[in-house]
Amino acid sequence: METVSKKQKKAGRPVKTIKKEIRACVRFTRHEYFIIREKAAQAGVNASIYIRQTTIQGKIIPRLTADEVQTVRQLIGMSVNINQVAKICHRDGLFEAMQYFEHYRNLIDGLLKKLKS
Repeated sequence: METVSKKQKKAGRPVKTIKKEIRACVRFTRHEYFIIREKAAQAGVNASIYIRQTTIQGKIIPRLTADEVQTVRQLIGMSVNINQVAKICHRDGLFEAMQYFEHYRNLIDGLLKKLKS
């Protein structure tokens, strides 16, 4: 009598082609985790997939640099000067006020272009 050996299939879950080997732990407050779970539910995925996709594909806007902070402060200082333009308009007339206004508008446009780049 001959013994016939058949290959038996392995039981259990099939082996994944790409293994996720590294685990990174992140702590959330209850409120933060609730927000993440809500957003994941809206996207139709579970929380771990949502976190993975947002960390890889997300975009973080960095804080302002020291130069940008200085530019913003200059803009704030110019708001005081614009109030002075209104006073000049009442005191000296519209033509003088328009000259001051054009000057400050050009300065503000330059600062805004600087912030955009």
